[in-house]
Amino acid sequence: MPIKSPKELFVRMLSDARHHAERATKIYEELGQATQDPAIQEALQSRAFIQEKTVKSLDRCFQLIGEKPIASNGRLQEVFLEDFRRELAEIQAPAAKALFILIKANHLMHLRIAEYVALVAMADVSGHFGVGVLLESCLADKMAFTERTRRLIRRTIESKHAVKLAA
Repeated sequence: MPIKSPKELFVRMLSDARHHAERATKIYEELGQATQDPAIQEALQSRAFIQEKTVKSLDRCFQLIGEKPIASNGRLQEVFLEDFRRELAEIQAPAAKALFILIKANHLMHLRIAEYVALVAMADVSGHFGVGVLLESCLADKMAFTERTRRLIRRTIESKHAVKLAA
């Protein structure tokens, strides 16, 4: 479907964000199941839980702008997950697997952060300040998760069970 106006682009991007949020719940659950580290499992399960709140916030955004989500045709997350599974299967050491899972979770979250930064700006420019508040709340959750993941990556690298990296 061709996009003919900024509003149509906003609805498309908002729809994509909603689709990504729904799909991300399953991805974070799968990432969590792939690790043996309880701290990483807990963090990823919590991220999946927070995604449900994100979906509700996005639904509220659609209500506020008087639109409905449109079908998303993006395959980015599916390709990401396929590559993740293939690459993870090649890693033997549990510590390296844990580190790989965290890095991939962080990578995925940075893609979502960029998406929400654009959506917040579009909401503000369009005069939908309530939508901007909801989207900024979703963005804050994603930024907090990125910081938490950074700490888990550091802890994993520093732990006695982690892969020793040459200085």
